[in-house]
Amino acid sequence: MGGGIVGLAVARELLRRRPGLRLMVIEKEKAVGVHQSGHNSGVIHSGVYYRPGSLKARLCREGRSRLLEFCDERAIPYRITGKLIVATEERELPALSEIFERGRANGVEGLERLGPEGIREHEPHVRGVLAIRVPTAGVVDYRAVTAALAAEVRELGGEIRTGRPAGRLDNGPRGARLRFGEETLEAARAIVCAGLQSDRLAGAEAGELRIVPFRGDYYVLRPEARHLARAIVNPVPDPRFPFLGVHFTRRLDGEVLAGPNAVLALAREGYGRFRFRLRDEWSTLTWPGFWRLAVRHWRTGAAELWRDYVKRAYLRSLRKFVPELELTDLLPGPCGIRAQAVRRDGSLVDDFVIRDVGNVTHVLNAPSPAATSSLAIAREIVDRVEGGT
Repeated sequence: MGGGIVGLAVARELLRRRPGLRLMVIEKEKAVGVHQSGHNSGVIHSGVYYRPGSLKARLCREGRSRLLEFCDERAIPYRITGKLIVATEERELPALSEIFERGRANGVEGLERLGPEGIREHEPHVRGVLAIRVPTAGVVDYRAVTAALAAEVRELGGEIRTGRPAGRLDNGPRGARLRFGEETLEAARAIVCAGLQSDRLAGAEAGELRIVPFRGDYYVLRPEARHLARAIVNPVPDPRFPFLGVHFTRRLDGEVLAGPNAVLALAREGYGRFRFRLRDEWSTLTWPGFWRLAVRHWRTGAAELWRDYVKRAYLRSLRKFVPELELTDLLPGPCGIRAQAVRRDGSLVDDFVIRDVGNVTHVLNAPSPAATSSLAIAREIVDRVEGGT
C-alpha cells in the first residue's frame, strides 16, 4: 500500500524476485508520487549525517548505489555535484567534526576538510571558517524516478490502482484485509508504505509513535542570483533534530532552492501556510509527545516560525554563509511536508522504523533520506518478508 517512491520500490523488488507474483499497489491519490516523493529538493544523499550502525546510515549508502544504477538503466538524468557542509562560527566546529567522523565510519568516500580558501575554491560566494566537502552528493528528479519505478512495476506484471483511499486495514491469522468503503480486498501479505498516513493505517500497531507533520517552505533564487551557489551548500545542522537547516540546492534545471525551514504543519497534506485540516491538527494536539517536544524545544520552534513569516529573518539565516544574498534575490518557492514520527516521550525518531506484525509490514518512519535509500529499503523489507521475520 502506498504509491510513493518507497512503496513502488518494494513492489519492484518483490516482482523481480518472484516473477508471476500477483501484486497490487494501492494509492489513495489519482497519481503516484504525489506527496513526499514529489515534494522534495531532489538531493542524492551520501550517508554522512547518520548514526553509524543505524538503518539510515546503512541503507542510505547502499540505496545511493542502487539508485544510480537504476537511473543509468532507465536513462534518468542525475548529476553528482558534491556538497559543502559549512561552519560559519567556531562554536559549530565540534558538531562539524562529529559529522566528519560519522561520515568516515559510514564509509562515505572522498570526505575532506576545507578551510576558508578551500571553501571559496568550490563555492566562491560562500564564507565559513571550516567545511566538509562530500563529493558523492548530487541531485536527481525523484518524480522521474518514481514514475520509472511505476512503469517497471507494470512491466513486471504488477497492478497499480490509484484513487483508492483505504478505510481500514485488518491483520488476521490468514492474511490482511483492506476495506475501501463497500469493497474489501484480501491478501496473504500487506506492506504499508503510507508516509504521512502511516500511523493511521497501523492503528494500535504504531504503538508509541505518531506522525507529526512538519512543513518546509523554500525560496528560489532569482535567475540573476543563481551563481551564488554552484551545487549544494548546507549549514552545520543542530544535532538534536533530524533536520538539516536552511540550505542551497542547485537542481538539474539550474534553479537554486533556498531552504527549507521546519514548522508544524496544520494539515498533513496541505502545501501552504494557511492550509488547515481539523482531523490532522487534532491528531497532533492530542498527542502527549507533541507537547513534550514543544516544551523542550520552544525556542527553536519559535525561531523557525518567526523565520517562516518574516522574510528578512529567513534571509539572515542564509546570509550567514552567503553574505552577498539580497532580499530581492529570494522569490517564492515550493513547499514540502515531512512525515516525522514522534514518540510519546516527545523525542523525534531519528531512524527508519520498519515494523512487522503478523501478515503486515508497516513502514512507520521514512523521512529523508528515504528517497535516496528507497531501493535499499525495499531490499531490507523483502528480505524480512522472505525470511519470515
